[in-house]
Amino acid sequence: MSNPLTIDAVPGTSYADITREFDAPVEALFRAHADPALFAQWIGPGEERTEVTHWDFRSGGGYRFVQRDARGEYAFRGVFHTTRENELIIQTFEYEGWPDEVSMDAIRFEALLDGRSRLVDHSVFSTIEVLENMVAEGMERGMREGYEKLDRMLAAGV
Repeated sequence: MSNPLTIDAVPGTSYADITREFDAPVEALFRAHADPALFAQWIGPGEERTEVTHWDFRSGGGYRFVQRDARGEYAFRGVFHTTRENELIIQTFEYEGWPDEVSMDAIRFEALLDGRSRLVDHSVFSTIEVLENMVAEGMERGMREGYEKLDRMLAAGV
């Protein structure tokens, strides 16, 4: 059984707090977020395949990836504002299908006992409506299924 995903999106606010624990060390969890080949293997819902088209993982760098499934193609892009190894990623996130609607994510990586780790993401959206649209479009399912893929990768020692 995988660890539970908690998304705390208080109605009437434009932010969500996301928490998830992993049965792997913080170094492996961070590497899965920093390495584009690993990132492409786990990000998004189970049926989607991801191609990373741009990846400059450093403070001031940027990224773009495209996900494809039977219904179509979905592209995302952003800027890595701050990267601090095994500790913090601050980045923007934009779905190209909703141009000009950018969220800011502060993703913290916490080491736990027994070689486990916790990811804590504070995600701020430009408006309440954008957050509500993300939730309505399946944000929870996409994150849950992606993290389940990540669990399998981490368990395999990637």
